[in-house]
Amino acid sequence: MRFPRPSFAPHTSGAVLACLAIGQGTPPARAQSLPTAIENLTPGDLDSEHLFGFTEGSDLGVPGEAELEWETSGRLGRRLGRFLAIDSGLAVKVPLTADFRLAPGITFNAHDIGTPGTPVRTTGGFNGGFLETRLRLLDRRTAPFGLTLGIVPAYGTVDGGTGAPARSFGTDVGLLADRELIPGTLVAAVNLGFAVSSTRPAVPGGQALASGFEAAGALSYQVRPGLFAGAEMRYARTYDGPALDRLAGEAVYLGPTLYMTLSPRAWASVAWNVQVAGRAVDEPGALDLSSFDRHQMRLRVGYSF
Repeated sequence: MRFPRPSFAPHTSGAVLACLAIGQGTPPARAQSLPTAIENLTPGDLDSEHLFGFTEGSDLGVPGEAELEWETSGRLGRRLGRFLAIDSGLAVKVPLTADFRLAPGITFNAHDIGTPGTPVRTTGGFNGGFLETRLRLLDRRTAPFGLTLGIVPAYGTVDGGTGAPARSFGTDVGLLADRELIPGTLVAAVNLGFAVSSTRPAVPGGQALASGFEAAGALSYQVRPGLFAGAEMRYARTYDGPALDRLAGEAVYLGPTLYMTLSPRAWASVAWNVQVAGRAVDEPGALDLSSFDRHQMRLRVGYSF
């Protein structure tokens, strides 16, 4: 699952996944043409980064135009009992060239977790920080499809699976590809990602090393100017060990996405994914609710300046 903005929020004992997104088509006239009226968008104006909820497109914006983005993800439903986690991240995306961007950010989280026979743990506050780096390998406006490499190292102070204090380090690496199937109307994206993390609890208990792999695909259709609706599917596997050593579980997510332009410079997107299939190693049940959540929601809001 990717950590909120930093792609990494340590999950339950080794449940760190790489949340990959596929091409998104952001309608608020792409970063380089913000003043363009929303009704007059052309295929070249689309910014594909945020059209797909958990999935992301290959676009980066342009030098001289930065973007402030707030992302909040909710995770609900685990086998252990009562489980609600909210992960938030605030990032400033700064394109340094037409094909290279840096985005430093900070993260916050909140947990409401309880198991039968134990008190409910309610915690929240500042978590850590991250630095997202993106390099565009292919520009979808001049190539058959867009392709971007993303690398996100992150640091956190909370275990995302238990809400307990912990020191965690992680890195998420992903390939984001997208293409306009119908110029200006229908956009598709596919993402592949790998993530690795190390989590050391504040109380004695040893260090947990984990890794994960995720593949995702999405479609987004422009219903009317400034409004895109679509759907995405994600398949994720999590492992104990830093190099996909011992499979811990796998899950398939499916859900709708919505993207809307709020103004020529502001946008918002929302997504809701439900685990429709899965398996946890050495545990019964048709779903993996030990390493993965039953429901995942994400809200993003951005403003370019």
